[in-house]
Amino acid sequence: MALLQRLREDLKQALRKGEKERVSVLRLMLASINNAEIAKGGPLDDASILGVIAKQAKQHRESIEAFSKGNRVDLVAKEEEQLAILQEYLPKPMSPEELTAAARQVIEEVEARGPGDKGKVMSKLMSQLKGKAEGSEVSAIVSELLASL
Repeated sequence: MALLQRLREDLKQALRKGEKERVSVLRLMLASINNAEIAKGGPLDDASILGVIAKQAKQHRESIEAFSKGNRVDLVAKEEEQLAILQEYLPKPMSPEELTAAARQVIEEVEARGPGDKGKVMSKLMSQLKGKAEGSEVSAIVSELLASL
């Protein structure tokens, strides 16, 4: 089943069960996907839809961080609940060991010589890892590996 179809089916089920938070998150997610389709001028494939969902998940993580700093435990709990719903649709994130192995492989492929080649490594690596890892985490690992060359 296509991801968009699954999201719509899950929305229908959440409406039937009266799960208000899930309905809210799914509606927002579908609206974001619809906006991305309008911006692109056509339907999105599953990879692009995952990108939209990952972007929303990142926004929720940033909100959680901001609310934690502001001592807003009530809002942190709400954001965490919404993030958990979003994560059901995202692929399982890669472990640091898997990220390091993938980064080493790309460094060898592009024949990187040091920190100056970070841009080449990151562009190729992020295209492979789209939706599976946070850019900041990948960047830190790549910087560490390139510094040791």
